[in-house]
Amino acid sequence: MRIGLLIWSALLLTTLLGGCGTLGSSEADASFVEPMVERRDTLTATGYAVIDVQPSDNAAHRRLMAIRAAKLDAYRGLTEQVYGQYLDSTTTVAEMVVRSDSFRARVEGVVYGANLVQIEPRGGTTYEVTLSLDKSIVNDLRVLYLERAVLASSS
Repeated sequence: MRIGLLIWSALLLTTLLGGCGTLGSSEADASFVEPMVERRDTLTATGYAVIDVQPSDNAAHRRLMAIRAAKLDAYRGLTEQVYGQYLDSTTTVAEMVVRSDSFRARVEGVVYGANLVQIEPRGGTTYEVTLSLDKSIVNDLRVLYLERAVLASSS
């Protein structure tokens, strides 16, 4: 038990200290493009939407709007996987007590070439939409993103 804990601690320390080196700009850009995509051939994301909360008096229209909302939710999930999320958080501490803690998340990017895997009703009240994105398209999207970022920073 104790040896396992020591090995785990050593691995964690090695991992943390291994990331402390400085990278040149091109090395940092290359490391950004590679990360999680190499492990899978496709990325998948599933989106959900509730039928009854859609703004329409017509039941069929609410179902179609729920499918559309679920599809957009799945696209957001793919975008998060390709580009990551921008997180903004604020914590206020007074007299060593947390007074407020707020988080905001934002994702932005372009996704093309996604394949519709399935649209499925769940329990009569929700729709589930699953999309997939091929690894080669993910790499293209990230390269395009980096090119835009470099152009924007040099302007």
